[in-house]
Amino acid sequence: MLTLQNINFSIAGRQILEEIGLQISGRQHVGLVGRNGSGKSTLFKIILGELEQDSGKIQMESGKLILSVKQEMPDDGMTPREFLLSSDLQREKLLRQLEKNADNPESLAEIYDRLIGINAFDAESRAAIVLRGLGFDEEAQNDLLGNFSGGFRMRAALGAILFREPDLLLLDEPTNHLDLETSDWLKDFLRNYSKSFILISHDRDFLNDTVNAILHLKNKKITRYNGNFDAFIDTYALKQKDAEEYNAKMEAKRKHMMEFVRKFGVKATKARQAQSRLKAISKMKFIPIDQDDPSIAFGFPKPNFPLSSNILSYDKISLGYENKIVLKNISGTIMADDRIAIVGANGNGKTTFAKFLAGELRQKKGTREANSKLKIGFYRQDLFEKLDVTKSSYDFLKEITPNANDKQIRSHLGRFGFSGDKVFQLINELSGGERARLVFATLTLDAPNLLILDEPTNHLDIEMRESLISALTSYSGAVVLITHDRNFLNRVANSIIVVSNGSVIQFSGDVDQYEKAILQERQ
Repeated sequence: MLTLQNINFSIAGRQILEEIGLQISGRQHVGLVGRNGSGKSTLFKIILGELEQDSGKIQMESGKLILSVKQEMPDDGMTPREFLLSSDLQREKLLRQLEKNADNPESLAEIYDRLIGINAFDAESRAAIVLRGLGFDEEAQNDLLGNFSGGFRMRAALGAILFREPDLLLLDEPTNHLDLETSDWLKDFLRNYSKSFILISHDRDFLNDTVNAILHLKNKKITRYNGNFDAFIDTYALKQKDAEEYNAKMEAKRKHMMEFVRKFGVKATKARQAQSRLKAISKMKFIPIDQDDPSIAFGFPKPNFPLSSNILSYDKISLGYENKIVLKNISGTIMADDRIAIVGANGNGKTTFAKFLAGELRQKKGTREANSKLKIGFYRQDLFEKLDVTKSSYDFLKEITPNANDKQIRSHLGRFGFSGDKVFQLINELSGGERARLVFATLTLDAPNLLILDEPTNHLDIEMRESLISALTSYSGAVVLITHDRNFLNRVANSIIVVSNGSVIQFSGDVDQYEKAILQERQ
């Protein structure tokens, strides 16, 4: 169906892709993986004709449809359902012909045959199924897109290509705007997709559950591996020159995580989670990481004042904005060694709850009490917008910590992979992953006792996620985490809080059990 032969591509004299060759035939579910900046999205643009290769050939079988999510937002004046239906241009054209030829029986018969051939008459039900899976209930499906957030409008854009069911789907990080529940629906959709897709994702569990082949883009070239992501890891690890050293490093990581389990497993309230963690560790397959690679470095400073027992409590809290109550009558406690995952569908108040815990949103009712020495580091997406891109990393930190000396600033930046001349590189020139590490550096300057992380993995590739997981398991403070990355949740969190229907409740099981509960509810 799709064949690439000897594709070469460069930008400003820098080679990005070299002698790329691949072939995609019917019902192949392929994952495209590689470090940030390796050229994955560039390859998609070449396949779509948005960029022209320097040399090589691209062949697409005649009559086959290839689609990718458009980055521009859908029309504000349409409903999600109207937008999906209008995306099928062939159906829209035939319906117009149907109206024009209402008095011509012969033409009508031909048009009806063509409509039946493209399943046009079940289009509305298919659109409704896709939209519901992506989090649009019946009322939302008929609301104007202009009333939705950017994230939900991007869901509609994703829904449009899923609805059309092309012969080849090109999906570039499709879960970035999805919560855990919607991500699970998309996973099931792709697992059962009857045609082909190529998926760029840094979510290893999502890849494991959806693909049957991996394309690894490294050093400008692509290598194909059969099987899912874990199978790729096994084969790739065997190819490493220093296999013995690699195995020793992985065993050290495994022991470290076992210590983490033993630490929390002694608590009766968390025994169930500890047992699930043990099962996960027994099946765990680590990714080979060059430990000397500064581009994946995360190192959280040890809190200056290690706290014991209860560090934050809240009782009968109501939260909201102006006259709207989002969450009400919530109570709870955060302990010094907690690792809490906050889950729930987007729009239910997860970020609102996180802002309250961080002290950035004052409650409308109830009481909040924090340890007098508690320091909080709150990672959130809007911090990227507050980075002054005209400054270097060094100057940015110097500005917000005027009392720090040169050695202190350089030492702290070094924890997050910024060393040498890199500290003077303009933020505008940094990649998304590098900016993420800079944000982490800024929020940990005061060595916080509590980290609250709202979608911390969005700009991180798989290797950087592994490094962040390792840093969090070594961190001696408490962690509250919001993420749609199931692997990340399983390896960091030891308890789950569900935000749903205006309330916040403790879930007694682990992430897998929560997903099963959601699936049963959906069914």
